[in-house]
Amino acid sequence: MTRTRLTAVTALVALALASGGPPARAQERVKIRVAALTLPVFNPIIVHLMKEKGIDARHQLDIEVRTYPSIAAFYAALATGDADTTVVGGPTVFQKMRTEGVPIRIVATIVPQSDLVILTASRAIQSLVDLKGKTLAADMGSQQYQAVAIHGRAKGLALGTDVTVVQASFALARTQLAAGRVDAAMVIEPITTMMLKENAQYRMILNGGAAWRELTGEEGWDLVVPLREDFIKRAPTAVARWLAALQEVQAFVKQNVDEADAIVARTVKLPPGIFKEAIASGRWVVDVRPAWGARERKSIWDMFERAVAAKYLEKLPDDAIIYAP
Repeated sequence: MTRTRLTAVTALVALALASGGPPARAQERVKIRVAALTLPVFNPIIVHLMKEKGIDARHQLDIEVRTYPSIAAFYAALATGDADTTVVGGPTVFQKMRTEGVPIRIVATIVPQSDLVILTASRAIQSLVDLKGKTLAADMGSQQYQAVAIHGRAKGLALGTDVTVVQASFALARTQLAAGRVDAAMVIEPITTMMLKENAQYRMILNGGAAWRELTGEEGWDLVVPLREDFIKRAPTAVARWLAALQEVQAFVKQNVDEADAIVARTVKLPPGIFKEAIASGRWVVDVRPAWGARERKSIWDMFERAVAAKYLEKLPDDAIIYAP
């Protein structure tokens, strides 16, 4: 076990002991309202794996799944209190929500930026800077776009000025590139794996994790784990249970990837083998760590600061956005 993993596990054990209550199995199950997208993305995959394997119950949690058809509605549920958590979300999305008064806190990391890539079929495009004078399909409202733009700026490349950006969701970016309407597409898993299987000519010219590490020395986080403050106040011992449940999902995926793939194919309707291949590629990583760890907190806060410096967001959130026991 690495020092980082040992520290994370020790922190969770300390948090559980600090609750001062009886053992988890003697405690009442805590209901947690979880927002789940009806799209084949990371959020519902985690929710389905947790429910199918009874992981929530083992940690004295009772997940109440509330489904939403769009990302806007998904985040709105967290903002209004219709859901206690979205399981995952972008750090700077939560930064904006917190500065607008939404009572949420980040309790853990879950997916590093290796999830983000830019694909092209053009041999003339070998790196991000080669997109100068070209077209890129990307969701300009996403945190992923902010990360790419910040990296581009460090390379002397301004998206939207040096590169023509065509607004497109990740799914639409896939079809735009396939149709030859753009030179490159910004996508995330599992779309990346499906695209690479569809067209052998596609190549990655940017991996978000590698790009962010080059810029900051850390891989950065594509997705982190939020909880509403009212839920934390209502059930403070549930924070440790929630993180432990997510870490059990992480362990299950690592140790039983074939079974996990079958569950994902049946519940989320991904083609069989896609989830397994995305995990094997090293792009789709489940890495649950307490957000209050020194390294994790520093990495998340650095993303906040860079978003403000780049003028994507107006201000930093208060320190309490990152939960600490």
